[in-house]
Amino acid sequence: MLSRFDDYPIHQTAEPVAHTASSDRNAYDRYWFNGYADDGEFYFGVGMAVYPNRGIIDCGFSIVRGGEQHAFHASRRAGDPSDTTCGPFRIVIEEPMRRVRVVIDDNETGIACDLLFDARTACIEEGRQTTRVNNRLMMDATRFAQFGRWQGEIRYAGRRLPVESARVYGTKDRSWGIRPVGEPESGGAPNRRLPQVFFLWAPIQWKDRCTHFIVFEDQTGTPWHAGGMIVPTYASSEKVPGVEDPKIEHMASVEHDITYIPGTRRARKAKIALVPKEGSKLEIALEPLICFRMKGIGYTHPTWGHGLWKGELAVAGESWKEDSLAPMALENQHIQQVVRATLPSGETGVGVLEQIAFGTHAKYGFKEFLDPA
Repeated sequence: MLSRFDDYPIHQTAEPVAHTASSDRNAYDRYWFNGYADDGEFYFGVGMAVYPNRGIIDCGFSIVRGGEQHAFHASRRAGDPSDTTCGPFRIVIEEPMRRVRVVIDDNETGIACDLLFDARTACIEEGRQTTRVNNRLMMDATRFAQFGRWQGEIRYAGRRLPVESARVYGTKDRSWGIRPVGEPESGGAPNRRLPQVFFLWAPIQWKDRCTHFIVFEDQTGTPWHAGGMIVPTYASSEKVPGVEDPKIEHMASVEHDITYIPGTRRARKAKIALVPKEGSKLEIALEPLICFRMKGIGYTHPTWGHGLWKGELAVAGESWKEDSLAPMALENQHIQQVVRATLPSGETGVGVLEQIAFGTHAKYGFKEFLDPA
């Protein structure tokens, strides 16, 4: 199938661009963003992905504020890969790697927005992330992140929320490759061990720089992917020096120490450290301010999970109160917390701490698939 992209010299295989190099049904290509007020008043998340071998495109937008979370979901049959619309939702690349607009037109859910992401840093390639279970490739993806600010407005539940760049920071995340999406597969030999994922991701914005932290670990606490960076910032996207910044400082390793809220797998507080190739490590204390459930944009959602066929076009909205959620329900585990970050010098910043902890993990004493701290 030809698409408009085939008129550009971007081919990686002998196939048209719309045909993926892999026939794996779990192939995906995702946009993801977060945005958060610097005092933790609110957080919003945005996601959109194409699943070319499933013929589906879906998206989500969700905001948490005042103890309530509101979510917009949409899904449709995929077509031309350059078409980044899904019902009333669309992503507009105003300038690649610098400015992106997220728009949801007024619709029956009562959730709408017009938001502009303006980059504060160059892009950060996190590297290829690959893991197998029972010799089956479960994840093989490349991802990059970028720090920025947001401006515009959000409308939800009859309210209008101005989003001002002076106080609303955010992160752009693009990833593509293979990871589990869609309906669970059945048949074949059963797994001999419990599923296990341990993931921490902490992009932090400071006054004159940003720091980035990522780690995947196995059940013993051994990292199979990890990274840390110190990233220069710029006054506006026009001043960002290209796609990648040669001044980004890559760390030799990273460290973490999570104190969990009893009865949950959610951090009460945390410490992370960036360990440079030379010199002293940078220790950062994290204090959670607000919690966002990633199911609001489809992650582990029981009915609006990623890559599920919902029909030619489907749109839905939902909301819930934070204190009504079962803390150990599977769909409530994948979270991001807005955090206040503090250095030993007393300097403060703001960012997020993303957490997934399924299965066993020796360091934190998890012995079952979902036993709480």
